Amino acid sequence: MAGFKDATAVVGIGQTSFARRLHESEKALACRAILAALDDAGIAPGKVDALASYTMEETDEVEVAKAVGLGDLTFFSKVGFGGGGSCATVAHLAAAVATGQATVGVAWRSRKRGSGPRPWRNTTAQLPTPAQWTRPFGLLRPVDEIGMLARRYMHEYGATRDHLFNVALACRNRANQNPAAIMYERPLTREMYMSSRWISEPLCLFDNCLETDGALACVVVSAERARDCRHRPVYVHSAAQGLPAQHHGMVNYWNDDPLTGPAWTAARHLWKHADLTPDDVDVAQIYDAFTPLVLLSLEGYGFCGKGEGGGFTEGGALEIGGRLPVNTGGGGLSEAYVHGFNLVTEGVRQLRGTSTAQVPGAATCLVTAGEGVPTSALLLRS
Repeated sequence: MAGFKDATAVVGIGQTSFARRLHESEKALACRAILAALDDAGIAPGKVDALASYTMEETDEVEVAKAVGLGDLTFFSKVGFGGGGSCATVAHLAAAVATGQATVGVAWRSRKRGSGPRPWRNTTAQLPTPAQWTRPFGLLRPVDEIGMLARRYMHEYGATRDHLFNVALACRNRANQNPAAIMYERPLTREMYMSSRWISEPLCLFDNCLETDGALACVVVSAERARDCRHRPVYVHSAAQGLPAQHHGMVNYWNDDPLTGPAWTAARHLWKHADLTPDDVDVAQIYDAFTPLVLLSLEGYGFCGKGEGGGFTEGGALEIGGRLPVNTGGGGLSEAYVHGFNLVTEGVRQLRGTSTAQVPGAATCLVTAGEGVPTSALLLRS
């Protein structure tokens, strides 16, 4: 890892608009985001020689490369497990560039989840093995699985719905500052939260991420080349993936402690190879498909002790000026849900100093991917 640390940088970011329904195809949205990221970096499409995305991405390398006019590709990869792969796409590119496999890498995610079907509604396909241990027993959707973990967490550690509200509110407050966010002009109050309908008790409507159409992309180059690009480089200081032993979907059935999820595994590797500690992190973009994931991630990545995630959120700790400002673009809960890639781009904006909810003097940012599934994380610095 000595050759990886700060050897590469994110130099371009791009995105489409976000909405519940966009008319363009996922391929068209992907191409728009990639071209916007390359323009942001000041790099021609023909210079790109590496791509990374998700296994759940419907637009493949061949079609994207032809449509955008990329050069000869010498590296391409895909990362599994949905939102757990967001940070890993950037990490794969960083490793490829740092080891000379490529010179200019692009990672992207394009998704029409708002206007598209819900994956779990397909009852004709045979269930994958993990789902055979959950869906027949009523855990039909991701929210049902996370709802079960949330109930156990509340039972064991005394966390309350007010703690979950603190997460939802922090994300909504930042979205209210972000004109690109779906919830830009829609404030959230405690009364609205507490009176909203259940989705899977104890998780209500506002504990769940948005359903969004949109696409995002970023460009990774060497630290040396980054100095000649248009914006201040944002260096990839450390990166990690995490798949704990005997892991099972979002429920961790076989673990001694189901509340010690993949974040703990990723965090050990992330901090081991960093010159920084959790105390050095100025701002965090924590994967928030559901509010309880933020509490679990705060603990997994070492910002507080086991069972202290709920209490950590009190007193405005997650707001600007708090102990750890989070999801400053609004996150998946209030900006857009595109499998967490907007957390990567917002982390870059924070360290460039261009966020709509800028943390004063931010020089380090933790970005995490989905907790509850095999995950990944990035430690970025300016």
